[in-house]
Amino acid sequence: MHNINTLGDLKKSGYVSRSIKQELRDNLIKKIQKKEKVFEGILGFDDTVLPDIERAILSRHNILLLGLRGQAKTRIARLLITLLDEYMPVVSGSELNDDPLQPLSRYAIDIIAEKGDNTPISWVHRSERYVEKLATPDVSIGDLIGDVDPIKAATLKLPYSDERVIHFGLIPRSHRSIFVINELPDLQARIQVSLFNILQEGDLQIRGFKLRLPLDITFVFTANPEDYTNRGSIITPLKDRIESQILTHYPRSIETSQAITAQEANIHDEQRSTVTIPDIHRTLIEMISFNARESEYTDDKSGVSARLSISALENLYSTAERRMLLNGEKHTTTRITDFWGVIPAITGKVELVYEGEQEGPYNVAMNLIFKATKDLFLERFPNPNQKIKRDLKDEYGVIKAWFSGGNNIELLNDDDDLTFNKNIEQVAGLKKLAENYIKNKEELMPFMELILFGLSESEVIGKNILENSLHFSDPLSDMFNDMED
Repeated sequence: MHNINTLGDLKKSGYVSRSIKQELRDNLIKKIQKKEKVFEGILGFDDTVLPDIERAILSRHNILLLGLRGQAKTRIARLLITLLDEYMPVVSGSELNDDPLQPLSRYAIDIIAEKGDNTPISWVHRSERYVEKLATPDVSIGDLIGDVDPIKAATLKLPYSDERVIHFGLIPRSHRSIFVINELPDLQARIQVSLFNILQEGDLQIRGFKLRLPLDITFVFTANPEDYTNRGSIITPLKDRIESQILTHYPRSIETSQAITAQEANIHDEQRSTVTIPDIHRTLIEMISFNARESEYTDDKSGVSARLSISALENLYSTAERRMLLNGEKHTTTRITDFWGVIPAITGKVELVYEGEQEGPYNVAMNLIFKATKDLFLERFPNPNQKIKRDLKDEYGVIKAWFSGGNNIELLNDDDDLTFNKNIEQVAGLKKLAENYIKNKEELMPFMELILFGLSESEVIGKNILENSLHFSDPLSDMFNDMED
């Protein structure tokens, strides 16, 4: 391939021109036949989104990915380059990626007419055949399509009616490439209109030029459904010209969401070696995200990005690491109290409705953490508020009695591991109950802490949140204390 440097050599090699849509189709067919994974790193879409994308490619369609934020739309678009040939021949010096066998620009046509089979050929790697543009209200037709360049006209001493004075925009320069427009509804309606001919007839017009460029481009658009009403809309004729509209979605199971978070989180090797995160805490992070998407305080039309879980996991590591460093320890395990450090990862990732604004971002985040903790507790342990049958023993009886006897514990956020564990272990019956439900001893302390939080959220025991600590006690004593205050 790299020995082919002229048009004559390219012809002798047997090279055959293909449209980019045909190229994507052919390479996809090969991957499917070889049972190769097409979209590496995309999880949870195997039975929904990805088959739709493959069908669109086989149909040689332009694609609109429609979904809420944080649903891997842009990542999917970027992975399409893996379906391109590794290298593509172009006429050397061409700004439009001209196919040597099917020249498009005036420059390529003229140089081939002049040099014939001696026309120099260059090879473009597939990574250079991907162009991405974020749609914003200030994007102009000149940015996307092109415009007359007065400086070029003056330098070349050509009239404005000459094709050679045109400065081509991003789309013509993406000839034989994948062109992605993110957040399509943010593009002004008059700019969207300029895409009509390119999508339908494959050509474009710049101002008053009699110019027809049969561009060969695969378009991928992304959009958020919310934008149809808030910030703009995709005009109907443009939607009609985009052959395949594919709906994306959030992970539908905790397991898939955990796999995505583990894959995407940027955790330092030193943190991985010194901080242990139990499985129940990883599950708790995902349950916070799931609850946020269903919460009455958050805007479900805006969505809750998968980045919430990713940032939360990173913050959880860092919170435990900071506590470990403060106490001069060499290793630690995360706690539910460490989730206070996760709050900044939540408050910036959710859009609040009126009720949420009234509650306040911090309180909404705390509510999401506590609700997820209660849900996780009820998944792993019996509901303490269910009526106990006469012939069954109340599993929480000893714990209730200990708190009813006037006992209480206080857990400081930055307690060292020894002090923290000692405080929890003093609760009578707590260790024995946790041992009945754990699979290995390493889960003991996290499960004991989960029981305390679960009982407090079930209003079996009282919980008082202070600035840097949690105080668990009998709910009646808390009530009397509040009355005295």
